[in-house]
Parts: sequence; C-alpha cells; structure tokens
Amino acid sequence: GLGVMGANLALNMAEKGNTVAVFNRTAAKTDAFMSHAGPLAPRLVPTKSLPELAAAISEPRPIVLMVTAGPAVDQEAGVLAGVMKPGDIIIDCGNANFRDTRRREAEFKAKGISFLGVGVSGGEEGARHGPSLMPGGDPKAWPLVRDIFEQ
Repeated sequence: GLGVMGANLALNMAEKGNTVAVFNRTAAKTDAFMSHAGPLAPRLVPTKSLPELAAAISEPRPIVLMVTAGPAVDQEAGVLAGVMKPGDIIIDCGNANFRDTRRREAEFKAKGISFLGVGVSGGEEGARHGPSLMPGGDPKAWPLVRDIFEQ
C-alpha cells in the first residue's frame, strides 16, 4: 500500500539504493506517488497489478505489505500469496499483534512462503528517514531482507 507509511518506507528504501517495485490497489494512488517521487523515480517501478508486482521482483521475492493491522492483513496477504512462490517472503509492516504474526507465519510456512511481522515505529518521518523496526516471524527469512531495512 502507498498510504503515508508505505509511500515513505518505499522512498526510504529507494534512497538507500534499492530498486523498489510499488503497488497500490488503487492505480491512481500509484500514479500520484510516482508523480511526487522526484529524483528517486528511477529507483521505483510502478506496477498496476499483483502479477505485475511479482514479476518486477527477483526471487526469492520479498514483498512488503503495508495495510492496517488486523483483518486487512489476512485478506491482502491471502491475495498476495496467490502470486507468490515457495521461498518468497511476505513482510507485514503494519504493527500487528505478535500472536497474529505467529499465526500467519505458520499459515504461510505450510505454503512454503516465509512471513515476517516487522513493526515500524517513528511515524511518517521515521518511515521516510529511519524507522525503529521490530522484526518477528520466520528467523530464516530476516537475514534475506535485513539489508533492505538496515542500510
């Protein structure tokens, strides 16, 4: 999602030298995000569908899910899993309850997909310039994505 937190986290990752594929359910929001990306636009790959998003990311594909904690995570992660392959990683940055993260980790592990709950603290400014992160979930997946967050 490219709301306030998702957009700023994507810009943060791009500023650190990562190429970031972005997607929002509302294509107009993706377009608006790109129109304000400025000098970071070359590091951002706008996508208009989940299959297009998945195709834009190298395997194993780490995909950050930035939606409101709770049922929306279950819904969107379930849809997202439809375009993922075993070995891919769903990263929920929506500050979910740790019990939900554990449940989701077990659910996606059965599908061969790693699941991480990475709480992001610091609000809009933190997401843009250096959030405090609280990762949990599949301990084997964190080393694969750590550099995206810790650069």
